Amino acid sequence: MSRHCQVTGRVPTFGHQVSHSQRRTSRRFDPNVQQRRYWVPSLGRTVRLRVSTKGMRVVDRRGIEAVVAEIRARGERV
Repeated sequence: MSRHCQVTGRVPTFGHQVSHSQRRTSRRFDPNVQQRRYWVPSLGRTVRLRVSTKGMRVVDRRGIEAVVAEIRARGERV
């Protein structure tokens, strides 16, 4: 599975690696995706999410209940 954040939707971007001689080769910038477990009181269980570090801050700010509701509204399995 590709490195994809379930909260923010971040995916890898592409660019160039530039050497000292300015020779360009393709490279990939991956988001910092971590596997995290969160306790969801309304479900009475923990859920495992693949979230980027920015996604973790979103969960802290908005709350896990709202984030899980949004993920389920998109049709993703949690």
